[in-house]
Amino acid sequence: MSKIKGANTLPEKTLRSALHRAGFRFRINVKNLPGKPDIVLKKYNMVIFVHGCFWHHHEGCSNANFPKSNSEFWRKKILKTVERDSAKNERLREIGWDVLVIWECDIEKNLDMVLEAIVQRSKINAK
Repeated sequence: MSKIKGANTLPEKTLRSALHRAGFRFRINVKNLPGKPDIVLKKYNMVIFVHGCFWHHHEGCSNANFPKSNSEFWRKKILKTVERDSAKNERLREIGWDVLVIWECDIEKNLDMVLEAIVQRSKINAK
């Protein structure tokens, strides 16, 4: 598991590139915010987490199955991650951030739709 990247994954890079082309300016992995969000759009008071479907258990996604070997270990590990995600998202909302979770499969399947959702949300949050 030491080879598993926690930051700068391909889905993150793909989304960041699309956001940059669309004119968004952002910071990445901001350490002083709960959960160290993958992308921070300060101008729109929005944080974006790019979640891998397996690691963050994307409900209903074919990539979110629990492994059959050592299943109890994986179930605990993944469900603890989901719990931690929920807590950090709640904390960010409490301090005034709009939290957006983008799933890896959504970026792969329809990046334009993901980008449009971010654009629409940013219009709502524009200061």
